[in-house]
Amino acid sequence: MIVGMDATPLSVATGGIRRYTWELAKALASEFEGDRIHLLSDQPFEPPDEGRPNLECHPGPVSGVRRRWWSLGLPAALRRHHADVFHGTDFAVPYLQHVPAVMTIHDLSPWRDPSWDNGSRLVRHRTPLLLALGATTMIITPTEAIRSEAIRHFGLHPSRIVAVPEAASRLFRPERSQAAEPPYLLYAGTLEPRKNLGVIVEAWRSVRAQCPLRLVLAGRLREGQSIPKALPGIEYAGAVTDEQLARLYANAAAVVYPSLYEGFGLPLLEAMQSGAAVIASCDPALVEVSGGAALHLDAHDVRAWAEAMTALACNPSLAGELRERGLRRAAEFSWPHTARCTREVYREAVRRFHG
Repeated sequence: MIVGMDATPLSVATGGIRRYTWELAKALASEFEGDRIHLLSDQPFEPPDEGRPNLECHPGPVSGVRRRWWSLGLPAALRRHHADVFHGTDFAVPYLQHVPAVMTIHDLSPWRDPSWDNGSRLVRHRTPLLLALGATTMIITPTEAIRSEAIRHFGLHPSRIVAVPEAASRLFRPERSQAAEPPYLLYAGTLEPRKNLGVIVEAWRSVRAQCPLRLVLAGRLREGQSIPKALPGIEYAGAVTDEQLARLYANAAAVVYPSLYEGFGLPLLEAMQSGAAVIASCDPALVEVSGGAALHLDAHDVRAWAEAMTALACNPSLAGELRERGLRRAAEFSWPHTARCTREVYREAVRRFHG
């Protein structure tokens, strides 16, 4: 099978969709050596690390006019590479179906609350149109929670949409070094309103009055947003490298993830695979992914977050129990499994398109 994939998410420095696109492409190439995977974009990008012989990157020019990519440029590239199927990894596929098209809908945040991300305006208008026009043969979501929500919101037939879980990179391992002093809580993810950082900052402030617990915020600041007010004990690590992030996860007293809404919550799984104790909100996707291996709290209950932070910082046995549960749960996910499930969706798309 020859697969064309939208590689535009690789043109940004960090982010969950970037990681999804690259890890899936690598796993597909590794699991199915007879296939060819073409990463296509009109934007310049560099693969995060070395790929495989059957994984080819086709970035756009560093400069120049980029027009009509989805209507002309991408279909031409798919014909040139004799693609059997196209995978839109980020809410988009070509408007006209020249080959079977699979679209990943990561979540419904663009339609939940537009204020969460002003940059989602294009997705908010384009994706429903593509679905209404029938430009997408099959649809992938990362969790059953998002699958059910998408079926209701867009009026999709259940047979067209499949939940395929993601996974954490093998880079994330439980390799704790010497205990950090003073210990720290870690938030990892994009810094934006949907992540609800104000709650953990407020909870942490009440905890810090009793014990010297730092709060480290690691992630890319979304354009147009500002970081919380600087306070002693808060460290803004910014957009860290994968290697830095792995160390931060592995050595944290706990990882806190108070998000108001998620499609999957990859940082939660990365943290568990790194052997970290995790406190997360009660968002349905996060509860689904954690499988009972994290402490789940009301996203708005500051007192509950403060109590949980204190309990994990002062109770090593509780933290150790959560770490063990997290490691067992994380072992149930892998990118090879994701690749095999995704390729089954490709096969179904091809069957439907030519049937």
